[in-house]
Amino acid sequence: MRRSRVRHVALALTLSTAAAVGVLTPSAAPAASAAAPPDVVQRGLDALVRTDGVPAALATVRDRQGRTRDHTAGVGDLATGAKVPVDGQVRIGSNTKTFTAVVALQLVGEGKVDLDGFVDTYLPGLVRGVGGDGRGITVRQLLQHTSGLPDYEGLLDEASLRHRYFEPRELLDLALRQESAFAPGARFGYSSTNYVLAGLIVQRVTGRPLAEEIDRRIIRRIGLRHTYFPAAGDRTIREAHPHGYRRDSAGGPPADFTELDPSAGWAAGQMISTNSDLDRFFTELLVPDRLVPAAQLAQMRTTVPVGDGGMGAGLGVFSRPLSCGGVYWGHGGDIPGYETRGGVTEDGRAVNVAVTTIPTDYAVTRHVEDVVDAALCR
Repeated sequence: MRRSRVRHVALALTLSTAAAVGVLTPSAAPAASAAAPPDVVQRGLDALVRTDGVPAALATVRDRQGRTRDHTAGVGDLATGAKVPVDGQVRIGSNTKTFTAVVALQLVGEGKVDLDGFVDTYLPGLVRGVGGDGRGITVRQLLQHTSGLPDYEGLLDEASLRHRYFEPRELLDLALRQESAFAPGARFGYSSTNYVLAGLIVQRVTGRPLAEEIDRRIIRRIGLRHTYFPAAGDRTIREAHPHGYRRDSAGGPPADFTELDPSAGWAAGQMISTNSDLDRFFTELLVPDRLVPAAQLAQMRTTVPVGDGGMGAGLGVFSRPLSCGGVYWGHGGDIPGYETRGGVTEDGRAVNVAVTTIPTDYAVTRHVEDVVDAALCR
């Protein structure tokens, strides 16, 4: 999920600061060749807490050799002052879209889905309305956000999401009552509605729940030990985690949104993970035939422009330019209580950063992205 205010991409609080820490995993030595000098990332997280006012910030940096370094800053629970758990679980919002895209592309590789086939082939008669027509929208356009389908997220009352359960069809119906944004294939236009449909296609083709397919085809396959798709009605986070907070405005009081029903995200934003698992996922994703067959991975990494800043949208992933040259691949996500940003370079450097609120000022999100850039460039 992403925040309701207009943004190019989703990727989805002042208070006291606890001591910040940087922790090496047992397999990594504190050598100068580590993925990034610890001060660079740590200083960035500290600034997010002290200057930008996020309650907590977490990061895991992975170098070319697979060694990782974890960092935290801030307070894990504003009510108790508890420390931030190292590499704690967080809601990853729209990073879920990449998991959904991977399963869809695996099905393409298996000959069960045609990337340029129409949505109506798999979900006959489902997409009809002023928002779009499944007879003229392809699977590729769903995965690349070029379908023109309106986004249902702006129609949701974010404050009520903590307790409300949504069926995927409800989300789709909300979207289709709105006018389409543009003709299919005309341009890029981010819409979580695309991924609700992609998830429904996965379920129709496989005959199994989307969560089960993600678990079988991705999570267990590459050993993501702290990643899961919450079951219907599960509003908790299973393992050690920092609390997530929501503010209506920059000056408003923070509300604890740690427990919420994530069904409004579903295939577009429901999952829970850790920074280290996301590093592993995106690293493995770029290896041909590891998660996605080489031919489909090439399609996944074929991009269309997003704005004029050099960013590109592939199929479930985005390429972003680095200040030191080159690009990194990832996604990012916003869901009430948490924001995540990160990705991986061609040579295997990876980083993911999480903060425990969706900033009300987009400048703070840019600061989160600056930490990602600093980690990958140093």
